[in-house]
Amino acid sequence: MLIKNGTVLTFGKDKRVLPGGAVYFEGDTIVEVGSTAELTAKYPNAETLDAEGKLIMPGMVCGHTHFYGAFARGMAIPGTPATNFVEILEKLWWKIDRALSPEDCKASAQVALVDAIRHGTTTLIDHHASPAAIDGSLDAVAEAVLESGLRVSLCYEVTDRNGEAGADAGIAENVRWLKKVRDMRARGEAGAELLGASFGLHASLTLGDKTLEKCVAAAEGLDTGFHIHLAEDKADEQDSLQKYNMRTAERLESRGILGEKTIVAHAIHVDEFEMNALKTTQTKVTHQPRSNMNNAVGVAKVERLLHKGITVGLGNDGFSNNMFTEMAFTYLLHKSHQGNPQAMGGNTVMELAFENNAKIAGIFFPKPVAALEPGAYADIILLDYYPFTYITDGNYPWHIIFGMDGSRVTHTIAAGKMLMKDRELLYMDEQAIAAAARALSDRVWKTVADM
Repeated sequence: MLIKNGTVLTFGKDKRVLPGGAVYFEGDTIVEVGSTAELTAKYPNAETLDAEGKLIMPGMVCGHTHFYGAFARGMAIPGTPATNFVEILEKLWWKIDRALSPEDCKASAQVALVDAIRHGTTTLIDHHASPAAIDGSLDAVAEAVLESGLRVSLCYEVTDRNGEAGADAGIAENVRWLKKVRDMRARGEAGAELLGASFGLHASLTLGDKTLEKCVAAAEGLDTGFHIHLAEDKADEQDSLQKYNMRTAERLESRGILGEKTIVAHAIHVDEFEMNALKTTQTKVTHQPRSNMNNAVGVAKVERLLHKGITVGLGNDGFSNNMFTEMAFTYLLHKSHQGNPQAMGGNTVMELAFENNAKIAGIFFPKPVAALEPGAYADIILLDYYPFTYITDGNYPWHIIFGMDGSRVTHTIAAGKMLMKDRELLYMDEQAIAAAARALSDRVWKTVADM
C-alpha cells in the first residue's frame, strides 16, 4: 500500500517532517518514505490510501501497562478510602486481580486493545495478574491480542502474597509462555511476531529471596529479562532496607534481576547509587506520570536518569491507551513539580515516547517500531490534525503536545494490516466487546465487594 498526500512525521534515525509526503509498505514492513510525487511514480500499481492532508505518523508504543485492571474503571473502592499506596494495592488491585476468571482476563484485554486501536497505539508491553486463574491466563490474553492485530509482549506477575503455591504457579506460567512464544516463532506460525514474552515479577516488597532465586533459576536459558515494579512508592525502599539492609535496586541487582532485557516500571524513589546500578546493568525504565499522580507516590527523576545514560520509556500503567495524553502529562508534570518551565522539554518527551520506547520494544520484537523508515514494522497512524501554524523539523514536538490527541486518529495500521479506517474498527466489534465486558465486570465488582 502507498499512503500519500499527507504530512509525514518520520521519527526513527532520520527525524523529518515531510509535507506532501508518502509511505510505501509491503506486507508488515515499510519499504520507502518520500514525497508523494516520487513514490507515486515509483510504485504506480500499488494500492493507495489518500491521506488528504492528514498527519501520517508511526504507531505509538506503550512501555508498561496492565490490561487486567480495565474493570476498575468507575468502581468505587469498598470500605474506607485508601490513605497510601500500599492501601491502594490492598483495597483495590489485589482484590480485582484475585476476582478475575480466564474469561475476564480475555475481556479486560479486549477492551484495552480496542482503546489502543482507537488512539493509535500499536505496540504494548503488558504485565498481567490473575491469582485465582494463573495457568493459561496469558493464552487468554494472547487470544485477544491476535484478534486485535496489535503487537503485545506479555508476562505474568510473580508474587509471594498468595503463598508459595501461587508464586510457583506464576513462575510456571512465565516459563510456559516464554517457551511457547519461542516455539511459535521457530515454527513461523501466523501471528508469532505479534507476541512477545518476558518474565513478570510484582515488586521487591512482595518477593522474598527464595522466590527470586526460583525465578532466576527458571529463567536460565530462556533468553529473557524480567518486568518488575521498582521503587514506585517509598514503602518498596523501606521494606528492602528493613529486611535486607539494602535499597531496592541494589537488592534486585544482587539477586540477578536487573539486566539489559529487564524493564523496571516507575523507579521514583531510587537514589544515585541505584541509578548507577540501572546504568551499569543496562536495565530499561518506564515512566507513568498519570498513574504516579493518581496514586500520589511522587515524581521520578526522569531527566537525571536520562543524564546518567539510562533508557527511560513511557508507559501508562493501565490508564487509557491514549499515549498522546501521557506525553502531555509528562511535559507538564515535571515543569510543575520542579517549578521550572525549562524542565522536561518537548524533545525529551519525544525521546521517551518514540526513541526509547522503540528500544524497549526491541527487547521483544525483531524489527524497529515507532519509526517510519525502511525496514521498520508498518505501524502507521493518520490524524485529522490540520495545523494553523507551520509544523517543521524544529517544532513538531510542541504541535504533538499542544495540538494533538489520540481522539484525532482516523486510521490505525499495525504490521501492515488496517485495523481502523475512518474511525471504524474493522476486526473488533467494539459494542459487543463492551457489552460482554459490562456483564463480566458486574460479577467482578460483586466479588471484590464480598472480599
